[in-house]
Amino acid sequence: MSQTGHVMIRIAVLKERESGERRVAMVPAVIERLTRIECAVTIEAGAGAAMGIADDAFVGATMVDDVATLVADADIVLAVQPPNPETLAAMREGALLVCFTQTADMPAMSDRLAARQITCLAMERVPRISRAQAIDALSSQAALAGYYAPLLGATHLGRILPRMTTAAGSLRPAAVLVMGLGVAGLQAIATARRLGAVVEGYDVRPETRDEAASLGARFVETGVDARGEGGYARELTPEEKQTVAAAVTRHLQAADLVITTAAVPGRPAPELISAEQAAGMKAGAVIVDLAADSGGNCALSQPGETVHSGGITVIAPLNVPSRLAEHASELYARNILNLLELLIVDGELAPDWNDEVLAAMRLGPVDEPAGQRDNTAIA
Repeated sequence: MSQTGHVMIRIAVLKERESGERRVAMVPAVIERLTRIECAVTIEAGAGAAMGIADDAFVGATMVDDVATLVADADIVLAVQPPNPETLAAMREGALLVCFTQTADMPAMSDRLAARQITCLAMERVPRISRAQAIDALSSQAALAGYYAPLLGATHLGRILPRMTTAAGSLRPAAVLVMGLGVAGLQAIATARRLGAVVEGYDVRPETRDEAASLGARFVETGVDARGEGGYARELTPEEKQTVAAAVTRHLQAADLVITTAAVPGRPAPELISAEQAAGMKAGAVIVDLAADSGGNCALSQPGETVHSGGITVIAPLNVPSRLAEHASELYARNILNLLELLIVDGELAPDWNDEVLAAMRLGPVDEPAGQRDNTAIA
Protein backbone atom coordinates (compact mmCIF):
# COMPACT_ATOMS: atom_id res chain seq x y z
CA MET A 1 0.00 0.00 0.00
CA SER A 2 1.15 3.54 -0.67
CA GLN A 3 1.03 6.36 1.86
CA THR A 4 -2.18 7.61 0.25
CA GLY A 5 -3.88 4.26 0.72
CA HIS A 6 -3.72 3.19 -2.94
CA VAL A 7 -2.42 -0.22 -3.89
CA MET A 8 0.94 0.36 -5.56
CA ILE A 9 1.00 -0.31 -9.30
CA ARG A 10 3.52 -3.08 -9.90
CA ILE A 11 5.90 -2.55 -12.81
CA ALA A 12 8.34 -5.21 -14.00
CA VAL A 13 11.32 -4.44 -16.26
CA LEU A 14 12.79 -7.26 -18.35
CA LYS A 15 16.40 -7.91 -19.26
CA GLU A 16 16.77 -7.95 -23.04
CA ARG A 17 17.68 -11.30 -24.59
CA GLU A 18 17.86 -10.54 -28.31
CA SER A 19 21.35 -10.76 -29.73
CA GLY A 20 22.97 -7.35 -30.05
CA GLU A 21 20.35 -5.56 -27.95
CA ARG A 22 22.13 -3.48 -25.28
CA ARG A 23 19.26 -1.18 -24.32
CA VAL A 24 17.03 -1.52 -21.28
CA ALA A 25 13.49 -0.21 -20.79
CA MET A 26 14.22 1.62 -17.54
CA VAL A 27 17.13 3.67 -16.21
CA PRO A 28 17.98 4.75 -12.66
CA ALA A 29 17.16 8.42 -13.32
CA VAL A 30 13.52 7.57 -14.08
CA ILE A 31 12.91 5.23 -11.13
CA GLU A 32 12.34 8.13 -8.74
CA ARG A 33 9.74 9.64 -11.07
CA LEU A 34 7.86 6.34 -11.11
CA THR A 35 7.75 6.14 -7.33
CA ARG A 36 6.15 9.60 -7.30
CA ILE A 37 3.19 8.27 -9.27
CA GLU A 38 2.87 5.36 -6.82
CA CYS A 39 4.56 2.60 -8.79
CA ALA A 40 6.58 -0.24 -7.31
CA VAL A 41 9.35 -1.15 -9.75
CA THR A 42 10.94 -4.59 -9.99
CA ILE A 43 13.81 -5.17 -12.40
CA GLU A 44 15.32 -8.39 -13.68
CA ALA A 45 18.87 -8.77 -12.36
CA GLY A 46 21.49 -7.84 -14.92
CA ALA A 47 19.05 -5.80 -17.01
CA GLY A 48 21.54 -2.94 -17.36
CA ALA A 49 24.72 -5.00 -17.57
CA ALA A 50 25.06 -4.77 -21.36
CA MET A 51 25.27 -0.96 -21.11
CA GLY A 52 27.38 -0.89 -17.96
CA ILE A 53 24.69 -0.19 -15.34
CA ALA A 54 25.10 -2.29 -12.19
CA ASP A 55 22.06 -3.62 -10.36
CA ASP A 56 22.73 -1.47 -7.31
CA ALA A 57 22.46 1.67 -9.45
CA PHE A 58 18.69 1.13 -9.74
CA VAL A 59 18.00 2.82 -6.41
CA GLY A 60 14.38 2.47 -5.37
CA ALA A 61 13.76 -0.68 -7.42
CA THR A 62 13.77 -4.32 -6.34
CA MET A 63 16.02 -6.71 -8.27
CA VAL A 64 14.77 -10.23 -9.07
CA ASP A 65 16.74 -13.08 -10.63
CA ASP A 66 13.91 -15.29 -11.89
CA VAL A 67 11.95 -13.84 -14.82
CA ALA A 68 8.82 -15.90 -14.09
CA THR A 69 8.72 -14.53 -10.54
CA LEU A 70 9.37 -11.04 -11.89
CA VAL A 71 6.33 -10.95 -14.16
CA ALA A 72 3.91 -13.20 -12.27
CA ASP A 73 2.24 -10.37 -10.31
CA ALA A 74 3.17 -7.38 -12.44
CA ASP A 75 0.44 -5.02 -13.60
CA ILE A 76 2.71 -3.62 -16.32
CA VAL A 77 5.72 -5.31 -17.95
CA LEU A 78 8.25 -3.11 -19.73
CA ALA A 79 10.71 -4.23 -22.40
CA VAL A 80 12.50 -2.98 -25.49
CA GLN A 81 12.08 -6.04 -27.71
CA PRO A 82 9.09 -8.42 -27.50
CA PRO A 83 9.38 -10.96 -24.66
CA ASN A 84 9.87 -14.60 -25.54
CA PRO A 85 6.89 -17.03 -25.38
CA GLU A 86 7.94 -18.37 -21.97
CA THR A 87 7.88 -14.89 -20.46
CA LEU A 88 4.49 -14.09 -21.99
CA ALA A 89 3.12 -17.35 -20.61
CA ALA A 90 4.36 -16.42 -17.11
CA MET A 91 2.66 -13.02 -17.11
CA ARG A 92 -0.54 -12.71 -15.13
CA GLU A 93 -3.79 -12.54 -17.04
CA GLY A 94 -4.98 -9.04 -17.79
CA ALA A 95 -1.55 -7.42 -17.48
CA LEU A 96 -0.22 -4.67 -19.76
CA LEU A 97 2.89 -5.15 -21.88
CA VAL A 98 4.83 -2.16 -23.24
CA CYS A 99 7.51 -2.80 -25.89
CA PHE A 100 8.38 -2.53 -29.55
CA THR A 101 6.71 -5.26 -31.60
CA GLN A 102 7.85 -4.66 -35.18
CA THR A 103 10.42 -7.47 -35.03
CA ALA A 104 7.96 -9.98 -33.60
CA ASP A 105 6.06 -12.74 -35.39
CA MET A 106 2.83 -10.82 -34.88
CA PRO A 107 0.29 -13.59 -35.64
CA ALA A 108 1.91 -15.86 -33.08
CA MET A 109 2.40 -13.03 -30.59
CA SER A 110 -1.23 -11.95 -30.96
CA ASP A 111 -2.33 -15.50 -30.15
CA ARG A 112 -0.15 -15.54 -27.03
CA LEU A 113 -1.48 -12.16 -25.92
CA ALA A 114 -5.05 -13.36 -26.40
CA ALA A 115 -4.40 -16.58 -24.48
CA ARG A 116 -3.33 -14.59 -21.42
CA GLN A 117 -5.73 -11.66 -21.94
CA ILE A 118 -2.70 -9.38 -22.12
CA THR A 119 -2.93 -5.97 -23.76
CA CYS A 120 0.24 -4.82 -25.50
CA LEU A 121 1.01 -1.16 -26.14
CA ALA A 122 3.31 -1.18 -29.16
CA MET A 123 5.83 1.65 -28.93
CA GLU A 124 6.29 1.85 -32.70
CA ARG A 125 2.58 2.62 -33.14
CA VAL A 126 2.53 5.95 -31.30
CA PRO A 127 0.61 8.33 -33.59
CA ARG A 128 2.58 11.30 -34.86
CA ILE A 129 0.42 13.99 -33.33
CA SER A 130 1.53 16.88 -31.13
CA ARG A 131 0.26 15.52 -27.82
CA ALA A 132 2.01 12.17 -28.37
CA GLN A 133 5.47 13.56 -29.14
CA ALA A 134 6.78 12.87 -25.64
CA ILE A 135 5.81 9.20 -26.04
CA ASP A 136 7.13 8.76 -29.59
CA ALA A 137 9.90 6.22 -29.11
CA LEU A 138 10.48 5.74 -32.82
CA SER A 139 11.43 9.40 -33.06
CA SER A 140 13.64 9.42 -29.96
CA GLN A 141 15.56 6.38 -31.18
CA ALA A 142 15.71 7.66 -34.77
CA ALA A 143 17.30 10.89 -33.58
CA LEU A 144 20.17 8.94 -32.09
CA ALA A 145 20.54 6.79 -35.20
CA GLY A 146 20.67 9.94 -37.32
CA TYR A 147 23.38 11.40 -35.11
CA TYR A 148 25.43 8.20 -35.31
CA ALA A 149 25.26 7.73 -39.10
CA PRO A 150 27.71 10.50 -40.16
CA LEU A 151 30.17 9.36 -37.50
CA LEU A 152 29.97 5.79 -38.78
CA GLY A 153 30.34 6.92 -42.36
CA ALA A 154 33.29 9.16 -41.53
CA THR A 155 35.26 6.24 -40.12
CA HIS A 156 34.98 4.45 -43.48
CA LEU A 157 35.84 7.41 -45.71
CA GLY A 158 39.36 7.83 -47.01
CA ARG A 159 39.04 11.58 -46.51
CA ILE A 160 38.01 14.05 -43.83
CA LEU A 161 34.65 15.79 -43.61
CA PRO A 162 35.61 19.44 -42.88
CA ARG A 163 37.66 21.85 -44.93
CA MET A 164 41.22 21.90 -43.61
CA THR A 165 44.07 24.25 -44.38
CA THR A 166 47.61 22.99 -43.82
CA ALA A 167 51.10 24.18 -44.71
CA ALA A 168 50.99 21.75 -47.62
CA GLY A 169 47.75 23.21 -48.95
CA SER A 170 44.00 23.12 -48.38
CA LEU A 171 41.65 20.13 -48.38
CA ARG A 172 38.09 20.65 -49.56
CA PRO A 173 35.16 19.56 -47.38
CA ALA A 174 33.35 16.30 -48.10
CA ALA A 175 29.97 16.31 -49.84
CA VAL A 176 27.25 14.52 -47.84
CA LEU A 177 23.81 13.63 -49.21
CA VAL A 178 21.09 12.70 -46.70
CA MET A 179 18.09 10.91 -48.21
CA GLY A 180 14.93 11.07 -46.11
CA LEU A 181 14.36 14.15 -43.96
CA GLY A 182 12.42 12.79 -41.05
CA VAL A 183 13.83 12.72 -37.53
CA ALA A 184 16.87 10.59 -38.38
CA GLY A 185 17.65 12.46 -41.58
CA LEU A 186 17.47 15.90 -40.02
CA GLN A 187 19.70 14.79 -37.17
CA ALA A 188 22.15 13.34 -39.70
CA ILE A 189 22.24 16.70 -41.49
CA ALA A 190 22.87 18.53 -38.22
CA THR A 191 25.72 16.20 -37.26
CA ALA A 192 27.34 16.25 -40.69
CA ARG A 193 27.20 20.04 -40.69
CA ARG A 194 28.80 20.18 -37.24
CA LEU A 195 31.58 18.00 -38.61
CA GLY A 196 32.17 20.54 -41.36
CA ALA A 197 30.77 18.76 -44.42
CA VAL A 198 28.84 20.38 -47.26
CA VAL A 199 25.40 18.78 -46.96
CA GLU A 200 22.47 18.22 -49.30
CA GLY A 201 19.11 16.85 -48.21
CA TYR A 202 16.58 14.93 -50.27
CA ASP A 203 13.00 13.95 -49.50
CA VAL A 204 9.95 13.26 -51.66
CA ARG A 205 7.98 15.62 -49.42
CA PRO A 206 8.76 19.17 -50.57
CA GLU A 207 7.66 20.71 -47.29
CA THR A 208 10.87 19.38 -45.74
CA ARG A 209 12.83 21.90 -47.83
CA ASP A 210 12.66 24.56 -45.13
CA GLU A 211 13.72 22.11 -42.41
CA ALA A 212 16.79 21.12 -44.41
CA ALA A 213 17.63 24.76 -45.12
CA SER A 214 17.29 25.66 -41.43
CA LEU A 215 20.09 23.18 -40.70
CA GLY A 216 22.33 24.51 -43.45
CA ALA A 217 21.67 21.88 -46.12
CA ARG A 218 20.77 22.45 -49.76
CA PHE A 219 17.54 20.73 -50.79
CA VAL A 220 17.55 18.40 -53.80
CA GLU A 221 14.64 19.35 -56.06
CA THR A 222 12.96 16.50 -58.01
CA GLY A 223 9.62 17.97 -59.06
CA VAL A 224 7.67 15.18 -57.32
CA ASP A 225 5.32 15.84 -54.40
CA ALA A 226 4.68 12.68 -52.36
CA ARG A 227 3.04 14.14 -49.30
CA GLY A 228 0.88 11.61 -47.46
CA GLU A 229 -1.18 11.53 -44.29
CA GLY A 230 0.02 11.88 -40.72
CA GLY A 231 3.42 13.40 -41.48
CA TYR A 232 4.57 10.48 -43.62
CA ALA A 233 5.30 10.16 -47.31
CA ARG A 234 3.07 8.14 -49.61
CA GLU A 235 4.30 5.37 -51.90
CA LEU A 236 5.53 6.71 -55.25
CA THR A 237 4.12 5.56 -58.58
CA PRO A 238 6.54 3.85 -61.03
CA GLU A 239 6.60 7.00 -63.18
CA GLU A 240 7.36 9.20 -60.17
CA LYS A 241 10.14 6.85 -59.11
CA GLN A 242 11.79 7.25 -62.53
CA THR A 243 11.53 11.04 -62.34
CA VAL A 244 13.02 11.10 -58.87
CA ALA A 245 15.79 8.66 -59.79
CA ALA A 246 16.89 10.81 -62.71
CA ALA A 247 17.00 13.94 -60.54
CA VAL A 248 18.78 12.28 -57.64
CA THR A 249 21.40 10.36 -59.63
CA ARG A 250 23.64 13.35 -60.35
CA HIS A 251 23.68 14.26 -56.64
CA LEU A 252 24.60 10.68 -55.74
CA GLN A 253 27.49 10.78 -58.20
CA ALA A 254 28.86 13.95 -56.58
CA ALA A 255 28.57 12.71 -52.98
CA ASP A 256 31.37 11.38 -50.83
CA LEU A 257 28.99 10.11 -48.15
CA VAL A 258 25.31 9.18 -48.56
CA ILE A 259 23.01 8.47 -45.61
CA THR A 260 19.61 6.88 -46.23
CA THR A 261 16.84 6.79 -43.61
CA ALA A 262 13.53 5.77 -45.27
CA ALA A 263 11.53 3.14 -43.38
CA VAL A 264 7.96 1.86 -43.71
CA PRO A 265 6.40 0.44 -40.50
CA GLY A 266 5.60 -3.23 -41.03
CA ARG A 267 6.89 -3.32 -44.61
CA PRO A 268 10.20 -3.67 -46.47
CA ALA A 269 12.11 -0.42 -46.73
CA PRO A 270 11.73 1.38 -50.08
CA GLU A 271 14.66 1.29 -52.46
CA LEU A 272 16.20 4.76 -52.80
CA ILE A 273 19.46 3.77 -54.49
CA SER A 274 19.50 1.19 -57.28
CA ALA A 275 22.49 -0.98 -58.11
CA GLU A 276 22.98 1.09 -61.26
CA GLN A 277 23.01 4.37 -59.34
CA ALA A 278 25.45 2.95 -56.79
CA ALA A 279 27.72 1.75 -59.58
CA GLY A 280 27.91 5.32 -60.91
CA MET A 281 29.12 6.80 -57.61
CA LYS A 282 32.69 8.05 -57.27
CA ALA A 283 35.42 5.69 -56.07
CA GLY A 284 35.82 5.81 -52.31
CA ALA A 285 32.22 6.93 -51.66
CA VAL A 286 30.38 5.50 -48.66
CA ILE A 287 26.69 4.74 -48.17
CA VAL A 288 25.28 4.34 -44.64
CA ASP A 289 21.89 2.62 -44.86
CA LEU A 290 19.88 3.25 -41.69
CA ALA A 291 16.95 1.18 -42.99
CA ALA A 292 18.82 -2.12 -42.80
CA ASP A 293 16.50 -3.48 -40.10
CA SER A 294 13.71 -3.56 -42.68
CA GLY A 295 15.81 -4.64 -45.66
CA GLY A 296 17.64 -1.45 -46.59
CA ASN A 297 17.27 1.51 -48.95
CA CYS A 298 20.17 0.54 -51.22
CA ALA A 299 20.04 -2.40 -53.63
CA LEU A 300 23.57 -3.36 -52.56
CA SER A 301 22.87 -3.35 -48.83
CA GLN A 302 23.35 -6.57 -46.88
CA PRO A 303 21.68 -6.03 -43.46
CA GLY A 304 24.26 -6.24 -40.71
CA GLU A 305 27.17 -6.27 -43.15
CA THR A 306 29.64 -3.88 -44.75
CA VAL A 307 29.88 -4.46 -48.49
CA HIS A 308 32.61 -3.25 -50.86
CA SER A 309 31.45 -3.05 -54.45
CA GLY A 310 32.91 -1.25 -57.46
CA GLY A 311 35.07 1.03 -55.33
CA ILE A 312 32.31 2.12 -52.92
CA THR A 313 31.44 0.95 -49.42
CA VAL A 314 27.88 0.19 -48.31
CA ILE A 315 27.33 -0.06 -44.55
CA ALA A 316 24.00 -1.49 -43.38
CA PRO A 317 24.08 -1.54 -39.55
CA LEU A 318 21.33 -3.23 -37.55
CA ASN A 319 19.71 -1.78 -34.41
CA VAL A 320 21.73 1.42 -34.51
CA PRO A 321 20.19 2.92 -31.32
CA SER A 322 21.59 -0.02 -29.37
CA ARG A 323 25.09 1.21 -30.26
CA LEU A 324 24.28 4.30 -28.19
CA ALA A 325 22.65 2.24 -25.46
CA GLU A 326 23.09 4.69 -22.59
CA HIS A 327 21.23 7.59 -24.15
CA ALA A 328 18.90 5.35 -26.18
CA SER A 329 17.75 3.68 -22.96
CA GLU A 330 17.38 7.02 -21.20
CA LEU A 331 15.18 8.45 -23.94
CA TYR A 332 13.15 5.25 -24.22
CA ALA A 333 12.59 5.19 -20.45
CA ARG A 334 11.37 8.79 -20.61
CA ASN A 335 9.01 7.89 -23.45
CA ILE A 336 7.61 5.09 -21.28
CA LEU A 337 7.31 7.38 -18.26
CA ASN A 338 5.22 9.79 -20.31
CA LEU A 339 3.06 6.89 -21.47
CA LEU A 340 2.57 5.69 -17.90
CA GLU A 341 1.46 9.15 -16.85
CA LEU A 342 -1.29 8.78 -19.46
CA LEU A 343 -2.24 5.33 -18.13
CA ILE A 344 -2.17 6.15 -14.42
CA VAL A 345 -4.79 8.54 -13.04
CA ASP A 346 -4.79 9.55 -9.35
CA GLY A 347 -2.61 6.57 -8.46
CA GLU A 348 -4.85 4.07 -10.26
CA LEU A 349 -4.15 2.18 -13.46
CA ALA A 350 -7.02 3.54 -15.56
CA PRO A 351 -6.30 3.50 -19.30
CA ASP A 352 -8.87 5.25 -21.47
CA TRP A 353 -9.00 3.03 -24.53
CA ASN A 354 -10.96 5.72 -26.37
CA ASP A 355 -7.92 7.98 -26.16
CA GLU A 356 -6.52 8.29 -29.70
CA VAL A 357 -2.95 7.65 -28.55
CA LEU A 358 -3.74 4.48 -26.59
CA ALA A 359 -6.16 3.26 -29.24
CA ALA A 360 -3.46 3.54 -31.91
CA MET A 361 -0.89 1.70 -29.78
CA ARG A 362 -3.17 -1.04 -28.50
CA LEU A 363 -2.72 -4.68 -29.49
CA GLY A 364 -5.09 -6.58 -27.26
CA PRO A 365 -7.25 -9.62 -26.80
CA VAL A 366 -10.56 -7.80 -27.29
CA ASP A 367 -10.03 -5.72 -30.40
CA GLU A 368 -8.36 -7.04 -33.50
CA PRO A 369 -4.89 -5.52 -33.95
CA ALA A 370 -5.14 -2.43 -36.11
CA GLY A 371 -3.64 -2.73 -39.58
CA GLN A 372 -0.26 -1.31 -40.43
CA ARG A 373 -0.19 2.33 -41.49
CA ASP A 374 -0.86 2.65 -45.16
CA ASN A 375 1.79 5.28 -45.75
CA THR A 376 5.53 5.54 -45.96
CA ALA A 377 7.42 6.71 -42.90
CA ILE A 378 10.65 8.46 -43.58
CA ALA A 379 12.25 8.28 -40.16
